[in-house]
Amino acid sequence: MSEQTGRQMPVGKLMKRFLPYFGRYKTALIFDLFCAALTTVCEIVFPLIVREITNRAMVSPDTLTIPWVLKLGLLYLLLRIIDTLGAYYMQSRGHFMGARIETDMRRDLFDHLERLSFAYYNNTKIGQLMARLTSDLFDIAEFAHHCPEEFFIAGVKIVVSFVILLNMNIGLTLLVFALVPLMIVLLRHFNQRMRAAFKECRHEVGEMNARIEDSLLGVRVVQSFANEPLEQDKFNANNQNILSAKIRQYIAMAGFGSVTRTFEGVMYILVVVAGAILLAQHKLIAGDYVAYILFIGTLLTSIRRIVDYMEQFQRGLTGLERFTEIMEVEPDVQDSPDAVPLENVHGDVAFEDVSFHYSDDKSHEVLTHINESIKSGTSVAIVGPSGSGKTTLCSLIPRFYDVTGGRVTIDGHDVRSVTKSSLRQSIGVVQQEVYLFSGTVIENILYGRPGATREDAMAAAKRAGADEFIDKLPNGYDTYIGERGVKLSGGQKQRLSIARVFLKDPPILVLDEATSALDNESERYIQESLRELAKGRTTFTIAHRLTTIRNADVIWVLTENGIEESGDHETLMQKNGLYAGLYKLYC
Repeated sequence: MSEQTGRQMPVGKLMKRFLPYFGRYKTALIFDLFCAALTTVCEIVFPLIVREITNRAMVSPDTLTIPWVLKLGLLYLLLRIIDTLGAYYMQSRGHFMGARIETDMRRDLFDHLERLSFAYYNNTKIGQLMARLTSDLFDIAEFAHHCPEEFFIAGVKIVVSFVILLNMNIGLTLLVFALVPLMIVLLRHFNQRMRAAFKECRHEVGEMNARIEDSLLGVRVVQSFANEPLEQDKFNANNQNILSAKIRQYIAMAGFGSVTRTFEGVMYILVVVAGAILLAQHKLIAGDYVAYILFIGTLLTSIRRIVDYMEQFQRGLTGLERFTEIMEVEPDVQDSPDAVPLENVHGDVAFEDVSFHYSDDKSHEVLTHINESIKSGTSVAIVGPSGSGKTTLCSLIPRFYDVTGGRVTIDGHDVRSVTKSSLRQSIGVVQQEVYLFSGTVIENILYGRPGATREDAMAAAKRAGADEFIDKLPNGYDTYIGERGVKLSGGQKQRLSIARVFLKDPPILVLDEATSALDNESERYIQESLRELAKGRTTFTIAHRLTTIRNADVIWVLTENGIEESGDHETLMQKNGLYAGLYKLYC
């Protein structure tokens, strides 16, 4: 998905995506529209009452009695009470419905984002996604409530007014309503410009969110290089882009409003002048003339409400379009229709003629025709120059990416034939870049196996060598570690991430530079723990420090040409090839 596509989605397509969310609130929607109809009755009845009073006063004053007028007044008072109750429901329950639809859509959007693969996030700014999860959906909530309500009210008023006025004077009615199609054509032009401007503005706000997130999360780097002015310049550029987008947005809104006011004035002049001529020619009676002016006022009030609401409507439509853009992105990695759970995993792993390239760079093969298989319980170390695909190769096992050629199997099962959930539950990954969630120490360890006991988490921390520093923290395991574990050192964060894998206790391990952030003493301690954990488990270790993988059962030397060497440390040293050269160079 591009950040900003330049072309607008058809409104019909957006409505098709949106309408199912009304399904579970159908009763509330129907009653909301019923209340909207009740509130419309008062506005339509009032001109008829005035018409009747005026006609009686002009034609037969004797029939204009006080009891009759009081009955008419009581009738209108009753209608106003009904109008008040209907408006209360619309303002309360109607908004509740909009808020619930917003909640449902945010849930679905978040669930969808959680399913999208790594390839999507490689090309997408998190700040843009944050804008779509928050501000876009706030506007959709108002859109969900007001859109059916306002258009229903306007539709009822226009249709009923047209029918009533047609019965008063066909010629004058057709003359007035002949202006409506022309007004709609002009308004449609400005409406499209408004929508484009709103989308551009939303995109720029998303860009600013991404810029702020990037700058504030990297504030230590910014300040260490004294690059505050550079970040301020980038921010100001984003800020000016938002201003420019808003100016275009307001120009379109002003044009929209000007067209409406112009046609309002023309309609009023037509009714007053043409109506007065018909009145002078005795082709229109006084009561009908007054009712005509009141009905035109009611009609124009409806149009004015639509105009006032149009900004909110366009915001909601833009938010809905941006919501739909993401929901239409299909995850690169999905369960096949006949996928089955992976159970009783032993840990035999095979790469059968595996090739891989990223979806946005199909001309460059990262991996080409990899053919290797290992038995359960084997420890495999993968070494090679940066960019040779070591991490990518291991990412194919839990299906963070899907192979573009060949297949990866576990216990003879193609990983694409089993469910992602069961596959990933069988694999423990300690990634090169440690990520800890905002929360406490114990919460981050328990993330490795939700539902585990506190005692299990503490035992995992001990096996990972993390208990020693945890006990020294202010609140021990209940210490808040800050966003991304900012209150911990690199080595401490690494040990907590390893503790999560100890707690998960999977049959297959992938250690991507798992000890890279540790000092020598901690590394030696963790290596012992990892060796203990690896017993009876299939382990893949990606390492630059070749001294840490000397005891691996098998060492793969991976280059851009594939796995060029394979064997244990002694065998590869005796071969005096690539591995031996790397070992002598760095050890």
